[in-house]
Amino acid sequence: MTGSDRETLEILVEKARAGERRAFSEIVTRLMNQVVALTYRMTGDRDTALDLAQETFVSAWEKLGTYRGEASLTSWLYRIASNKTLNYLKSKSRLTGEEQLSEPVASEAGSSPERQLHRKELAERVLRFMDSLPPKQRIVFELRFYKEMSFEEIALATGRALGTVKTGYREAVRKLRTMAQKEGWR
Repeated sequence: MTGSDRETLEILVEKARAGERRAFSEIVTRLMNQVVALTYRMTGDRDTALDLAQETFVSAWEKLGTYRGEASLTSWLYRIASNKTLNYLKSKSRLTGEEQLSEPVASEAGSSPERQLHRKELAERVLRFMDSLPPKQRIVFELRFYKEMSFEEIALATGRALGTVKTGYREAVRKLRTMAQKEGWR
């Protein structure tokens, strides 16, 4: 996200705080896909991801007055989405006794069939790996690996200490390397 995008979002936040629903609708339009991507990778279910993203934006609208701007709006929304997703996974785990996450299918138009197959297999392996992580560690890995957020942004987004975030990510990467070596990933 560019600096001008951040500035635009901050202007939209101020307008939304003043009660302009259109400004908040614009925020939703700009950031919905990013929030859905996070919740989807965490749950593996598109409908659940959409529901959690919608809940995230409803909560954001209700709590917009508490947004202080210390973190980016995106980080603030990721924190809300992360908390909602963790709560969902906990309740699902309690109801079913386990967490079963399905693996989304990745496809890329315009590349060779061999390359598509290789990317699909790699994406499935990474998702299978992510399924093996505890939910809090999975969120840290998701935000760093897919969203390319800094550790500081992740700490703000998750409400966890910077050292805890770094340790969680390092541990996830260690587990990924171990899994890749055991399975002979290429």
